This record gives sequence, C-alpha cells and structure tokens, in this order.
Amino acid sequence: MTRSIQIVVCVLAGLGASAPARAQAAPDTAIAVRYRGAAEQIIRAALADSSAYDRLGRLVDGNGHRLSGSVALERAIDWILAEMRRDGLDNPRTQPVKVPHWVRGRESVDLVSPRAMSLPMLGLGSSIGTPMAGISAPVLVVSSFDELIARGTEAKGKIVLFDAPFTDYGETGQYRRVGAVAAARAGAVALLIRSIGPYGIRSPHTGNMRYDSTVTRIPAAALAMEDAMMLHRMQDRGERVIVTLKMEARMLPDADSRNVMAEIVGSEHPEQVVVMGGHIDSWDVGQGAMDDAGGVVAAWEAVHLLKRLGLTPRRTIRVVGWTNEENGLRGGLAYRDSLGDRIAGHVLAIESDGGVFRPRGFDFTGSDSAYAIIRQVATLLAPLQADSIERGGGEADIGPLMERGVPGMGLRTVDDRYFWYHHTQGDTLDKLDPEELARCVAVMAVVAYVVADMPERFPR
Repeated sequence: MTRSIQIVVCVLAGLGASAPARAQAAPDTAIAVRYRGAAEQIIRAALADSSAYDRLGRLVDGNGHRLSGSVALERAIDWILAEMRRDGLDNPRTQPVKVPHWVRGRESVDLVSPRAMSLPMLGLGSSIGTPMAGISAPVLVVSSFDELIARGTEAKGKIVLFDAPFTDYGETGQYRRVGAVAAARAGAVALLIRSIGPYGIRSPHTGNMRYDSTVTRIPAAALAMEDAMMLHRMQDRGERVIVTLKMEARMLPDADSRNVMAEIVGSEHPEQVVVMGGHIDSWDVGQGAMDDAGGVVAAWEAVHLLKRLGLTPRRTIRVVGWTNEENGLRGGLAYRDSLGDRIAGHVLAIESDGGVFRPRGFDFTGSDSAYAIIRQVATLLAPLQADSIERGGGEADIGPLMERGVPGMGLRTVDDRYFWYHHTQGDTLDKLDPEELARCVAVMAVVAYVVADMPERFPR
C-alpha cells in the first residue's frame, strides 16, 4: 500500500467513525449539514496523492531562494503563472510591484582574539556594509537591551553582540529588528546578534532589520547561537574578545516585481472575493520552502483542487502569491491599494505563512458574528483534527486588508521545528512532509469553499 493510499484510508475511516460520536456530543450545525458532503469530497481528493508536494518540489528545486529584486524570484513568478494557466484557473495574471533590492555580497566574521577562528554568519537584511578593510574591534557581549543601557559607557567604539536566549519570535526578534539602533545609540561601531531561534547546528539565521534616522547606521549581522554563547563565555572569563567583520551589503534602487494570482470566478456574486495565499519571496538562503513557498502552494493547490472537482462557489475564490513580504510588505500593500472601493467586496482573507506542517486550525480576526460562523465551518475539519479556531491573528500579507476591516485568518500548524530552520540555509523541501502539506491543502480548500458558497455573505 502506498503512503498516499494509507493516508486516505486512515482519514476516511475517521470520517466514517467520528461523525456519530461527534453528533452525540455536539449536534450538527446548519453549515455542517449543508456542506458535510462537499467537505468530505474535498478532503478525500486532497489526500489522494502528493501532487501539492511534487509541485512545491518543482518550484523550490527549480528556482531556489527568491529574495526581492532577484532574477530567481521573477523566474519563479513566471513559472507559477504558466502553471496556473495550465491548471485552467480563471484570470491568471500578475500585478506590478516595486520592491526593495538589497544585495548581500561577500561577508565574513573572523575571531581575532583570544584565538583565530572563522565564524559562520549572515548579514541582516537591509544592513549597510563595512569599509572594504572591514571593522576590527573589541566585542561587548550583553544579554538584553537593559544590560546594554546599564553598560552603555563600555560600548563606545566596540562591536555589540546581543546574546539573547530565544523566548518567542516576537520578543527575541526585537534584537534583530532594532538592535542596530540600540547599539549605535550606545556608540557601537557594528552589531552582532545571536541568531533568532531555539535550536542550532551552527547555522545562522538572517532576517530584516531597520535603522532610525536619529542615530548612525552601523553594519549588522547574525552569528550562530553556539558561537554567540562561546564569545559570551570568553568575556565572562575575562578574556579580551576581538573580531573582524566584513560585509559588502548594499541597497540598490527599487526593482520591478509582481504579485501573481488566479481564481475561480463565483457563479452568483463574482465581485465578492475570498482571497488566500502566501508570499512567494524568501530570504537569499536555503530554498524558502517553509517560508513561504509551501504556503503559496497550499493555497494554490486548494483552488486548483476545487477547479478539478467542479466545485464552483457562489463567490470568487482568488489565490495570490504576494511578493516582498520578507523585507518590505510591498506586495500586500500594493494588492490592497489596487482594490480601491472594491475592497468592500472582499469577504475573507486567509494566509499560510507559518510552515505547512500538520494543521491544527486557524487564528481568526473579525467580528463576533463572523467568529461564530467560522467556528461552525471549522467543525467540518474535525476528521483532520484541524478544527481549532482561536481569536486574534492573521499573517503579514493580509494585514493591509485586515486594517480596512476584512476578516482575516492565519493557518495554524504544529510548528515545533519551524524556528529551527527559519531564515537559514536549512529551509529546504525535506523539512516538509507530503501528508502534512496535503492536509493543509484540504483545510484551506474546505474553509475557502464554504465561506465563498454560503447563501448569506460572511459578515464583517
């Protein structure tokens, strides 16, 4: 028995066995009654093969990483557009977007004292470069912004290294995002950070940073967490830590890029739209398979699946691969701004940007009435154990739509290992699983179809 057949058999057994038990515990809602057959059909079809994983493999193996402004990104967009046409989706097209064009160039960090050693590193996105000869300076290692303030007089003329243990992406990520501002304000000549993640194999994590016009711009880079901890130990032992940082990083003029999209046009209310997708750009390391080619493919395959099944909803379902999420969000903003007054026709926005691992449900932002309905829709995902709906959340590319009142949903998965590989050379296809991706396709297709087909419009 092949793996894909095993998946289908197990899930179909769950569909048949779990329904009576759930019916006794919680009576079926009107939505569940109306759409149970369609949901089961969608789930069966999604789990019947590994077409989504195969497509994802062709995308990332064929194009690699896709930083905004790169030839690889535009080549990937061309490929997606051609494939959408081949799928027979309605209105495949691109939307012009001007994007930042940051170039990494050659870069290195060398430990000079207390011993000579080359340290793995990655410059942070949007960082400036160093002088050609690099910057050689003593290192001041601190664990927090508060410690830097307390030891501020020691930072002048030094390279500040934030060795901050990972708590969560939002909190610890501040050292990457604004660490250069804090270090420059203390008089530092460059910034190093401990990579933002809970686990390491001496593989640094990149990501975007920003400057403040009120302080000097200084170069910024990430070290592997193991090496940041080593330099901290050296300092604690009273050893003088000196490194040489070299970076050719530079920002070029904005480049031309595109959002890429296609849809199933609604049969009764084509002007009303359920939009879903992910971002097609990635950092310039690894393959950007988790972040976020998998999200794009899951949404794309969900729409393609509905097309293959002949399930045309009352409203339009549109899939979008947004460009430039990683270092600018220009794609999400351009998409919203292009709508003008037509944004009133957007019923729901769904995004997957947390890794297409085993789905658990969705985070949802919207009114109480919309939340009540989406919880009913989610009961159709119980056979996949993906029926959890939590208040709050949504992903970055749909944020501009949500700011204008469009309800938003972010796919939530079992992402325990996501930040192991996030923004590293390790973000490659093998970190994802064909069955888990197929499940993500299923849950996105079910939710999009039901919301787009309900007799009454989904409330804001």
